[in-house]
Amino acid sequence: MKKISLTLSCAVAAIALASCGGGAKAPEYTVLDKPAVDLSTLPVDGDGYIVLFDGETLNGWRGYGRDDVPGKWVVEDSCIKFNGSGGGEAQEADGGDIIFAHKFKNFELLLEWKISHGGNSGILYFAQEVETKDKDGNPRLEPIYISAPEYQLLDNENHPDAKLGKDNNRQAASLYDMIPAVPQNAKPAGEWNEAKVMVYQGTVVHGQNGENVVEYHLWTPQWTEMLQASKFSEKAWPLAFELLNKCGGESREGYFGLQDHGNDIWFRNIRIKLLD
Repeated sequence: MKKISLTLSCAVAAIALASCGGGAKAPEYTVLDKPAVDLSTLPVDGDGYIVLFDGETLNGWRGYGRDDVPGKWVVEDSCIKFNGSGGGEAQEADGGDIIFAHKFKNFELLLEWKISHGGNSGILYFAQEVETKDKDGNPRLEPIYISAPEYQLLDNENHPDAKLGKDNNRQAASLYDMIPAVPQNAKPAGEWNEAKVMVYQGTVVHGQNGENVVEYHLWTPQWTEMLQASKFSEKAWPLAFELLNKCGGESREGYFGLQDHGNDIWFRNIRIKLLD
């Protein structure tokens, strides 16, 4: 495989956030601007998809808000595996979410995943690396899902989140906490599933095991209404509401990431086609 090169980008971009509507005020935040993978150095398969994981290394990947890959993410049997501790989401210093170090705008992402018994994880897209400040003025990295819609990955049979939310909107392939995947065709824990995320000019489709199961439209009044009815509402979490409402920022692009939720999970055959 070709070696992935990194191209230096600009320094950190600071963005001051004005008051959200309805009287809620989100804090000021900073979006980190870090080196990006040069996609022209990556192989392209016979179907025109850029190969993002070579089956041998984690070249091109790094931790969210980090320059390295957390130690719990490894390559095993030609898969990216997260070695979970069972302690919950991002509970250990050598854990945390990972991202592919390039921002995408219009794309079709394909991958395969399987999860451990009772496991929980997710595919995040349009993510920004967001920093705020704590009460003492020190930088604080916000979680990846504060800016990124989530394609839920779950053992529907054994994880309690499958029965929370509304109308099964926390089950596998759902737009987490907003739209349930219909039909719900995920395979059991320990079996491989195929996932698709397609984004084109604001239309988003989730596919699972050969069927389209979610469709919605970013940057519309309907998107704002869905956010207001979710755990990311303006009242509950003003900064998440602001970032997700204008998902991808002014350029309408972002990273995609894989979530550390404390459980073992495997990914393989990760590839993407640009639709610009």
